[in-house]
Amino acid sequence: MLLLAWNTFRERWQVFAGAILTVCLGVALVQSSLLALVAAATAPIPAGLAPEAALALQGAYDGALTLLSMVLALAAFVAVFIVASTFGFTVAQRRRELALLRLTGASRGQVRSLLTGEAVLLGLAGSVLGIALGLPLARFQTWLLVRLDFAPAGFAAPWRPWVVAVSLGTGVLIAVLGVLAASRRAAAIRPQEALREDAGAAQVMTVSRWVLGLVFTAGAVVLFVLFPAGDAAMPVWFVQLTPFLVTVPLVVGFAALAPLIVPLAAGLLGLVCRGALGELALANLRSDARRSAATAAPVMVLFAFTAGIGGTLATVGEAGRQELHATVDGDFAVAADRDATAAIAGIDGVAAVSAETEAMFELAFAEAGASWYVAGLGTVVDPDAYVATHDIAPVAGDLADLSGASVAVSPSEDYERDWRVGDTLRMRLGGEEFDVRVAALLPPTVAGPHYLLSPDLLPEGAASWNHVVRLADGADRDAVAASLNEIGTVSTVDGWIAASAAADERLTRDIMIVLLGMTMLYTAIAIVNAVVIAASNRRREFAAARVTGLGRGQVVWLAFLESQAVVAIGLVLGALAAAGSVLGAAVALRHLVGITAVSVQWSLLVGLAVGAAVIVGATSLVTALSATRTPPIRLVASRE
Repeated sequence: MLLLAWNTFRERWQVFAGAILTVCLGVALVQSSLLALVAAATAPIPAGLAPEAALALQGAYDGALTLLSMVLALAAFVAVFIVASTFGFTVAQRRRELALLRLTGASRGQVRSLLTGEAVLLGLAGSVLGIALGLPLARFQTWLLVRLDFAPAGFAAPWRPWVVAVSLGTGVLIAVLGVLAASRRAAAIRPQEALREDAGAAQVMTVSRWVLGLVFTAGAVVLFVLFPAGDAAMPVWFVQLTPFLVTVPLVVGFAALAPLIVPLAAGLLGLVCRGALGELALANLRSDARRSAATAAPVMVLFAFTAGIGGTLATVGEAGRQELHATVDGDFAVAADRDATAAIAGIDGVAAVSAETEAMFELAFAEAGASWYVAGLGTVVDPDAYVATHDIAPVAGDLADLSGASVAVSPSEDYERDWRVGDTLRMRLGGEEFDVRVAALLPPTVAGPHYLLSPDLLPEGAASWNHVVRLADGADRDAVAASLNEIGTVSTVDGWIAASAAADERLTRDIMIVLLGMTMLYTAIAIVNAVVIAASNRRREFAAARVTGLGRGQVVWLAFLESQAVVAIGLVLGALAAAGSVLGAAVALRHLVGITAVSVQWSLLVGLAVGAAVIVGATSLVTALSATRTPPIRLVASRE
């Protein structure tokens, strides 16, 4: 069977080209991300750095590790999904060929071995190309991480010989995992199907599709319901996982049920599509639901993950903006390179001023004979001034007790949920290690701060201060602003919050670039591949349409209309999957901090929709023109 798989692979390499390229990109990204992960995990902290600088550098490496891990997980899922979609579609088109194998004596196991052998060959071919592509991709990826401030300057991912074996194994594993479901369906093909003219017209919604679709869709619904109802002290980073907790099972479920959904959606589109060609295009969608579903699936993946991840991050950012508006009770924000509390308080018209500066620290933990440190970022404040300019009510304790070696904490990590007022924590700050007391427990927060530090813990050399200034009733705002300008950079509180929100939006954009850039390329290739494969077996169908009276231009236009209808269906399914993620995050945030916020990045979504329509439309036009070059009578008269 391996020799037969090799011959089939050589003969049908055009069909597998898109899957080979997908495996190639997946292997290249896994290789470059692994190299970067190892480099970030083993990067030494230079001796002689100040404690704060060393913590900041370690934090940069930790952030790169987290982001690269997400890139790996998403790339692997999309690669397997696309390869599985490609194999599933090609098996559907090769039913007669596989039935002939069964008719000539091949067993079910041999058919599965044939497809597995093809997958191994595909994986090896993609891996070899991916290893070569991974070298420049690793340099580009590290440059991008540094350029977007996700890794420190000078960060590099050196080549490691063992990554070759890992890359080869990854490519083969992606291909084999992608072919598993298709090989089971191929093994179920009966030999007598080779004798039927309509051997390709097999049952589309198989038992496995029903089970897979219903289980994953129901699982996503359960997660959507249970996730927001979790612990009120859940960390914000866990809320940001909703694109993976909800969107991934919805994508899998919708993909499995797509052959059922596409005809239903085509019926709905028929209510607005008029004209003979439009009705014929929708009829073609209903008659070959598997082909339509194979094209709609990558469109759905592209839209679901981009809209889901982008919408979730934007929703969290919007909740943070609203939280700042609700908690900061001030009129101006003054940025200075020193603590200017005394100077600002002396200005006529100033009722209260709170000076704030950030400090990095580490908390020591020990359990079962092991010890470790966890980095944190705290805000040093004077408690009385902070209460005068912020509307924050502790859930336990009193901020007035924030003096000496003490902190106030808000739950942001699992271990913080068990802390109580009066607990003692081991902290390392400014190169010194000492015990601090928990003076108060703050409510859950999105925008922060998660830690308020006593002014007695202020590290030496703090050079960046922000002052929240509240004016007295009847104060002259312009005069006060002019006086504040002599001390530092002045902005209104609304402007300061808007600048913070803009910084969050830039961070969201950068995360999207790193996380979804390759996914977009994956899905673009998969979309083109699905359209090309679908058109390769439609020559006789197009010829039959032409001999019944349609012109070549009408047939090409018919294919274009079908492609746009498929794009619309894919976008709707992707939007539903993304909506589950965004709404789940919104409900969780409402449960967490009592703020209702939903943010949709309409410009990004419109751009994605237009891009998908253009890619699919252009590919369908080119493939339809190519498929209709042969005179129709020659194709209609020919036998398979």
